[in-house]
Amino acid sequence: MATDDTCCTIVPYFEVQSGKMEEFKALCERFVAKTGEESDCLYYGFSFDGDVAHCREGYVNAEGLLAHIENVGPLLAEASRISEIIRLEVHGPRSELDKLREPLAAINPQFFTLELGFRR
Repeated sequence: MATDDTCCTIVPYFEVQSGKMEEFKALCERFVAKTGEESDCLYYGFSFDGDVAHCREGYVNAEGLLAHIENVGPLLAEASRISEIIRLEVHGPRSELDKLREPLAAINPQFFTLELGFRR
């Protein structure tokens, strides 16, 4: 069963420096506020397990994902001073992933191709 879903997700896991979690969570509030301005964002939020934070986020398509990265670029730079991305995945249909491979090459995510499923 093929899917016509164009949704793209980027799946970052951040390891937060010891003693910096409250500062990181304050930064997450700014990420959420900034991302709330984006019309192509389907969902966005942070979850936590010890010193690891995960950003759960999805976009209408590849263009929405790229617009998001541009929008939060300065916040990502701030986050990089108190955390490290320890895992980074991008999920979506092949047609959308093909639009992301070159622009995201410098951050070296693992790409997962959506082949089966649906979205309501």
